[in-house]
Amino acid sequence: MNYENILKQLCALHAPSGFEAKAAQAAVPLLQPWLDEVSIDRMGNVVGVRRCGKENAPKLLLDAHLDEIGFVITGHEEGFLRFDELGGVDPRVLPDRELIIMTEPPIFGVVACMPPHVQSKEDMDQSQPINELVIDVGLSQEEAQRLIPVGTPAVFRAGCMPLGNDVLCGKSLDDRSCFAILLDTVEQLKDTELDIDLYVLGSTQEETHSTGAITASYGIMADMCVAVDVTHGNSPDAPKEDTFVLGGGPVIGMGPNCTGWMTRRMIDKASELGLDVQFEVMSGNTGTNGWPMQISREGIATAILSLPLRYMHTPVEAVSRSDLADTARLLAAFIRDLGEEVPSYD
Repeated sequence: MNYENILKQLCALHAPSGFEAKAAQAAVPLLQPWLDEVSIDRMGNVVGVRRCGKENAPKLLLDAHLDEIGFVITGHEEGFLRFDELGGVDPRVLPDRELIIMTEPPIFGVVACMPPHVQSKEDMDQSQPINELVIDVGLSQEEAQRLIPVGTPAVFRAGCMPLGNDVLCGKSLDDRSCFAILLDTVEQLKDTELDIDLYVLGSTQEETHSTGAITASYGIMADMCVAVDVTHGNSPDAPKEDTFVLGGGPVIGMGPNCTGWMTRRMIDKASELGLDVQFEVMSGNTGTNGWPMQISREGIATAILSLPLRYMHTPVEAVSRSDLADTARLLAAFIRDLGEEVPSYD
């Protein structure tokens, strides 16, 4: 798979939590060549299935969320826009950022910032909370109110581009990079006879409450799921014990949110492939859709597979091409002949 091409397409879309329609509409034709059915449900999730044809076959659900962090307009002040966050946004990265306001047509804006020449030393040493920031769209109060009503969403103005030879950098790689991994996985399985029914979910509203994954998993009634999401990548200023090396391979989750036999199978398949992998001990809430999906209905056996990503929740998120490819290879190997290992609870 050409990850650069796919992610340029997906990351260019404006789709914050609760407003994912454009990303969902783009995801459907990308999945259709590899699955039997693909549709968009009432929560805006993209749901696809490839049936194996075996009666009462176990169901495996793969999930990656389509939404991104963003903003919502809350008011107008002298033509400037007041706003709040959709998902976890670090206010330190906001001053002087370029945004796209999701009107029709979209409107360009910048988060206003005070020049250093007129700041006190105290001002320069601290970040401003979001409720003190405004967006400049170059409009009068009357024009701003008419063109950009309260409730309009906004996102970072960015796309996806190469950073050196192995790294891709841009906005919304959390988690569209992992949706691209799912695309690669189902393509790799195109000539494989499956012994499970395979469901693929591009879920909505993960950044705010995992709402899409909660409702979709309830409806699909899967026996197993793999939540594919990003985890923190390494950088010189980040603690080594809490981050993972870009280019060091997929990260396998371990903890109460991760069903033992699924984790062991993931490790075994990595060994068979000769893949370098990393391990993340998750002692509590994993911060992924795997956390609520695990307790859907009577419970779903769950695995967490993560992709190292630097600068999470910024417009310059960064991932490794080799990690993308290796994560898809591992996930495809995990799925082949999976039905032979599914425990019976009858």
